[in-house]
Amino acid sequence: MKYNPVTQADLAFFRDLLPGRVFAGEEISTDYDHDEMTEYGHFLPEAVLQALTAEEVSAVLKYCNEHLIPVTPRGAGTGLCGGCVAIHGGIVLSTEKMKKVLEVDTRNMTATVEPGVLLMEFPKSLEGTGLFYPPDPGEKTATMGGNAMTNAGGMRAVRYGVTRDYVLGMQVALADGSIMELGGKTVKTSSGYSLIDLMIGSEGTLGFLTRLTVKLVPEPKVNLSLLMPFDDLDACIDAVPRILACGCEPTAVEFMEREVIRCAETYLGKQFPDTSADAYLLVRLDGASQEALQPAMDTLTDLALSLGARDVLLADTDERKESIWNARGAFLEAIKGSTSTMDECDVVVPRDTIAAFVRRMLEIGQAQGILIRCFGHAGDGNLHIYVCRDDLPEDAWKQKVSAVMEQLYAAAREMRGEVSGEHGIGHAKRQFLRESVGDRQMELMRGIKRAFDPNGILNPGKVI
Repeated sequence: MKYNPVTQADLAFFRDLLPGRVFAGEEISTDYDHDEMTEYGHFLPEAVLQALTAEEVSAVLKYCNEHLIPVTPRGAGTGLCGGCVAIHGGIVLSTEKMKKVLEVDTRNMTATVEPGVLLMEFPKSLEGTGLFYPPDPGEKTATMGGNAMTNAGGMRAVRYGVTRDYVLGMQVALADGSIMELGGKTVKTSSGYSLIDLMIGSEGTLGFLTRLTVKLVPEPKVNLSLLMPFDDLDACIDAVPRILACGCEPTAVEFMEREVIRCAETYLGKQFPDTSADAYLLVRLDGASQEALQPAMDTLTDLALSLGARDVLLADTDERKESIWNARGAFLEAIKGSTSTMDECDVVVPRDTIAAFVRRMLEIGQAQGILIRCFGHAGDGNLHIYVCRDDLPEDAWKQKVSAVMEQLYAAAREMRGEVSGEHGIGHAKRQFLRESVGDRQMELMRGIKRAFDPNGILNPGKVI
């Protein structure tokens, strides 16, 4: 597709429409030319527009569609696959000022928000209601809209599910500027094709999200965490299916290696409760009271010890829980701070193949002579793998990281896995998506894209 550059006449139109919220040339902050993975390049847009309303978004899209100007939707820019950068130029249309919580409906147990509401700010709107929003991605500065457009998961997905399971309604502006309402407050429907499910995870390639209605659930009264150190990596990973099948219904089952924990200690300047073992499982339980959780805690303790855990450490106070979960939440930034640059792999595999995949990952790293750090959501098979450059020269780094990525994604395909568990495809993982799903699925996806966006202006170069 051939796009038109942004002209002075275009900028004049945008400035009339969005006074004080249009930036061009040297006015554009370099923050807009990348996401969190700067390894995937820097792409400065020709203009940045900050919308306040759905009507403004609609007018911008209608104009850009008529003038063949590409539009890149952007929330907080916390993505990890280049999904919110303007690789074809044009404009970045930002939701950073669309930050209102429009309604908390306690009777229907829903909340309606604008797309720019930050995940870490949203819980404040629910205080005192007895309700909470279960999706819990590690990056709390991400937006609710960005989470919906990537179908973000997080640490509580084992018990509660992912973002898709909580999106009930959307208002979406299509490429031609028309505004479409999808879903609402009903908790189920069997009314034709599920267009809302197509939108979720589409990374802004099918429509521009302007409003979101999400399901809430009763907040658990108590939670506690169990930290299980293992001297043997295989025993640690092999324990996961047994833990999930024991009937205790854990909220989270996280896997971490000692070296990643040490990175987090350095990054945070705080000590982790235990760094003596090679690998760890972190299990969270939610319930009505600590007494109600005691049987599950006893079962998990006995099971973990029988499966090779050195010990089971209980975190039942706020201080103890924070010392563990703050470290877990800092892993990405800690690894990033420990190396010169890195590339990431976000595969998801069946839970019974996690151990085999981790072993294969280690073999690949050793064969290539490159450091690979790993942690992730062992409870749902979603591993976060980071290939670290350290002091490798540029040519050697490019060659090695390319070979490592090819082999990691090939291993995931062999084990019936998928390219991305929760970070999305963006522009960086398109090649691996094609290899994973095949030509027929890619053809169908492109057909869906053409139906929603015939001129291809919405986030071009992403996903497909």
